[in-house]
Amino acid sequence: MQEEVENRTLTLVVSGTKFTGRLLKAAISKYMAHCKEKKLQKQRSRDAPVTPHGKQTVKQLIGQNQGISNIEITDPSIKEFEKIARKYGVDYAVKKDRSSSPPKYLIFFKGRDADALTAAFTEYTNKKVKKAEKTERPSVLAKLSQFKEMVKNAVVDRTKRKELER
Repeated sequence: MQEEVENRTLTLVVSGTKFTGRLLKAAISKYMAHCKEKKLQKQRSRDAPVTPHGKQTVKQLIGQNQGISNIEITDPSIKEFEKIARKYGVDYAVKKDRSSSPPKYLIFFKGRDADALTAAFTEYTNKKVKKAEKTERPSVLAKLSQFKEMVKNAVVDRTKRKELER
């Protein structure tokens, strides 16, 4: 905390014995030059072109001049793919094609990201397959109700027999 305060403060030291108007003017001009330099440095850092990463528009992806490829997905749950693509650090753009009745999604990506994208797609398909297997399994409550019905419909011989065996 103390270091932060020291970094943010500016110390202006002027000798009190030879304090004149010229010395005060020089100190203030140095302070103003320092402030101006800081402002210019901040502006330069803001003006620097920033290359976007992750999800972006197709125009931004094309503007990086690294070659583009695309893959078509018909599955509407595109959010899961976006999560996995972020995990693998892939630069991609998603475009929705509404020309067909179930909308298709075109995923554009950089040519150099092909290996990372194949890894992301294998994970995405594995996730989809696991989810499909999960939905195919009948629920435990459904099985339980089915067994209850079987027990109700079963014929139980409830006659008591009192026989002595010798």
